[in-house]
Amino acid sequence: MNELLLGLRLLLGSGRGNRARFLLMATGSAIGVCCLAVILAIPGILAAQDARKAAREPDCSNGLGICASQSGSGLALTRVDPYGLEPLTRIFVATGVTPISAPPGLRALPGAGEMIVSPRLHDLLRADSGLAHLLPGHEAGVIGPEGLAHPDELYAYVGASREVLKGGGHLSEFGKKETRFPTVEPSTLDILRFTLAGVVLLPLAVFLSVCARLSAASRMRRLAALRLLGLSRKGVQRVNAAETVAAALLGAVLGLGGYWVVNQLVSRTGLPGFKWYPEDGSLSFRTFLICLVGCPALAWFVGRASARKAAANPLAVRRSAVEKPPRLWGLLPLLPGVGIVFGYCVAGATGHVPTDTSFSAILMPLAVVLVGAGLVLSLPILSRLLARRVARAASSLSLGLAMRRNEVEPGGALRVATGLVLLVYAASLTQGVLIELDQVSKNTAPVQLYSMALDGMTRETEEAVTKVPGVQGHAVLADSWTDPEREEVPKSINAVIATCEQLRRMASTVKNCVDGRPARLMISGFTYDEFSEPGKSYPFRLRNPEGKSRFVDVRVPAATIQYRDDTPAQIPRSGTVLLPPSVFPAGFRPEGRATLALVGSSAPDAVRAVLEGIAGVDPTIEVETDSLDATALQQITVIKTLLVVGMILGLIIGLAAYLVAATDRAVERRPQVTALSLLGARSRTLRTVQVAQVVLPLAMGLVLAVVTGKMAESSYLVTGGGAVFWDGDGVPLLLGSAFGVVVVAALGSLPLVGRRIDPELIRRD
Repeated sequence: MNELLLGLRLLLGSGRGNRARFLLMATGSAIGVCCLAVILAIPGILAAQDARKAAREPDCSNGLGICASQSGSGLALTRVDPYGLEPLTRIFVATGVTPISAPPGLRALPGAGEMIVSPRLHDLLRADSGLAHLLPGHEAGVIGPEGLAHPDELYAYVGASREVLKGGGHLSEFGKKETRFPTVEPSTLDILRFTLAGVVLLPLAVFLSVCARLSAASRMRRLAALRLLGLSRKGVQRVNAAETVAAALLGAVLGLGGYWVVNQLVSRTGLPGFKWYPEDGSLSFRTFLICLVGCPALAWFVGRASARKAAANPLAVRRSAVEKPPRLWGLLPLLPGVGIVFGYCVAGATGHVPTDTSFSAILMPLAVVLVGAGLVLSLPILSRLLARRVARAASSLSLGLAMRRNEVEPGGALRVATGLVLLVYAASLTQGVLIELDQVSKNTAPVQLYSMALDGMTRETEEAVTKVPGVQGHAVLADSWTDPEREEVPKSINAVIATCEQLRRMASTVKNCVDGRPARLMISGFTYDEFSEPGKSYPFRLRNPEGKSRFVDVRVPAATIQYRDDTPAQIPRSGTVLLPPSVFPAGFRPEGRATLALVGSSAPDAVRAVLEGIAGVDPTIEVETDSLDATALQQITVIKTLLVVGMILGLIIGLAAYLVAATDRAVERRPQVTALSLLGARSRTLRTVQVAQVVLPLAMGLVLAVVTGKMAESSYLVTGGGAVFWDGDGVPLLLGSAFGVVVVAALGSLPLVGRRIDPELIRRD
């Protein structure tokens, strides 16, 4: 306890310079804790949004919004449609005899012809007249915040009659344990955690360590003096730890206060694609514990470790003895990390893509952390080796002085460069994650496919839907009938019921099509239907509007049509049979899994117009939009936004680490610079020395960061299972970023040499 009090007394009474160092340490810790709080608050924000989503879920037994109805009970029907790239959720409700409690955010359920919408939909209804088709009725209220996941959500409760919702399901109450559409799927959330660990948490640990080791040389000399005066080894370590803990604790309090301000401001303005209520960003007790206890604990261990040399050999510290060269154990994390990512790169290059995703989900993050930690620990070793080689071959005085200093003190300049090296490494890794997400979210097809089940759709509705403005073509897709009671594998064929003109409107290539003649569609590069053999017969079960059913046998034709479309999900198998509508009796349509397929432009405005037109025919129709899952696209948008936030935090941490370390190094190097100035060295020579001391080891570290970062990015893409493994387009961006980092570091090294010589700095030496 006495040592701790001594450390605090030294902190407050050792001069203005030491107090300035303490404030710098506290400020750096505050920045780090604020960034850490942002990262730790993200899961809480997502969990709060999902909890409100679950509390408003219609209670249905199968979780699909369509359940077995009961006489006199309420009915509910859930429809989720894309509005641009956002999901528009509509809950159609019809009350019955049994009273139903209103969901959160509503005082009462809307009656027939009424609707209650979210605040953003309230504004959009006045700007987009087509929304009235999706949301029929007059507005009877606005959903409260407790009933919305976030302020900008597109959500509505639409009242309807029981006749309209005859295909709906029994509704007894609102609320479930889990939501059907989480803000971020657990598997996608793992990607976020994995990336933020490399982009933010690893540089943050380095940054906090840098802040805890400010003014290391002067502090070690003072601690060595205390050791020579009789203080024990552990006492010396406790004195140093007391200073670092006090700075870290003050920084933690300031950082939490800074996070509160950031949360209040950003939550009200929002981020692109991701908004939340300020209450959702409130920190949990565990987060407070991590920030207020974990960060000072890290500072305690760093402070004790950094004082070990002064406690063990105080005379060497006071006499500025030559430091021991860094040991090779610093390469230990880098080698296995590089080995793992190199193995994945080789597997991707040779076509042996790993299929065990659960194993890769553990091994890949481990490799990323090992490589990141290895970059930090191996840089002093590689820097000393580079400095020795360059110093022996250099004929320039400036370069020789710079390299000899780096050889004697390899960790000095790299303490400045570590944050920037990790920043480039993290940027490469984040680029790989964004590439994978872009593969998932990118819709490259020029047309959009809309699918609707024919079951329950009247002939008039079908004809009206096909005439919606923006629909370029339509056809009926059906499968032949199979007996569900047969034990063997059922044999069935896929069929497209359309005329040649309809087929041409849906496809980019149609050759050899003859009106009225069945044929097989031959699609190059697609799997052939093994059951589609010419001459075989398959039954199709039909039904007319009166409810009568009958079977019609269809023989697989020998004629073929060369076919190609722009939506692979439309006709996924080669050998699908084209059947003219005249094959079936008038008034009969296939039943079962028959669907009506529409094709239109994939432009966002065109998609919105088609969906609004379909809703104008029947707002309760369930429309599946191939390659346009609005909930999935929203999740990807949220992930991208959070990754950008992580990159911004990583940039802040990297630059803060550089500024803090550069300022600290400028103070520590003043005696040596002053001594060289008194010996006659020109200012230009000293500036060249300072720049070379930082730029050369930094350039070496950046080259290593770019190489290992690209390997980690490629191995991540290999394990992600996407179509892109190697991203050459991102290399110029990384090299440009690395060059910019070198320029910034060089400019930051110039102020280390001042114009005024102060002999007082070397008086005691």
